[in-house]
Amino acid sequence: MTSPVPSRVDALDWPRIDADLATRGCAATGVLFTPKECAALAAMYEQPQHFRSRVVMQRHGFGQGEYQYFANPLPSKLVAFRSALYERLAPLANAWATAMGQPADYPPDHASYLDRCHAAGQLRPTPLLLRYDEGDYNCLHQDLYGDLQFPLQLTVLLNRPGEDFTGGEFVLTEQRPRMQSRAEVVPLAQGEAVIFAVNQRPVAGTRGSYRVTMRHGVSRVRSGRRHTLGLIFHDAR
Repeated sequence: MTSPVPSRVDALDWPRIDADLATRGCAATGVLFTPKECAALAAMYEQPQHFRSRVVMQRHGFGQGEYQYFANPLPSKLVAFRSALYERLAPLANAWATAMGQPADYPPDHASYLDRCHAAGQLRPTPLLLRYDEGDYNCLHQDLYGDLQFPLQLTVLLNRPGEDFTGGEFVLTEQRPRMQSRAEVVPLAQGEAVIFAVNQRPVAGTRGSYRVTMRHGVSRVRSGRRHTLGLIFHDAR
């Protein structure tokens, strides 16, 4: 777990992750961040110099709790994780685009994709830290920040479930055409990430692939404090 970021990302069980994403639209990675890294990231929440904006969810009807978007320059470790994970996920993003009849033109490296976002006017960084206290929750939503959207993103749990907090489960819903919504609860360990669909993903049907719409949120925190890191690969307007 102290190995360089690209080595950690390469060491993940990618065949299992790809299979879970194809089946459910989400996949837990196994532990990716060390406890020390998790603690350092959570501590940044009280250091305003790292952030460009703060959102109090209840003011906007988003839920209850708050989050802050990192400012440029991003912490170097976040840049490294964002880059290494993007390179692993870009082929899957192109496969999903092909299956949904969209252009399969995601470049192989994250810097090139960010250049494309910036040329389209999406200049603001989107990685964020979220903080939930007792009674807080996050309504089901999608992280769509402009015309360009990379179809996958990650959430990393920074605290110890059952010790630092209780409740606060990560929840996904999937809406298939002419069907009721399906819910998925993803239990995570400290330092573990969940990869999931940002908006839509393809599902194989009897007449080819069709699109299903995904949303994600967090159930009510029953006690303690819960921090998470959100890694989104497209930048925002």
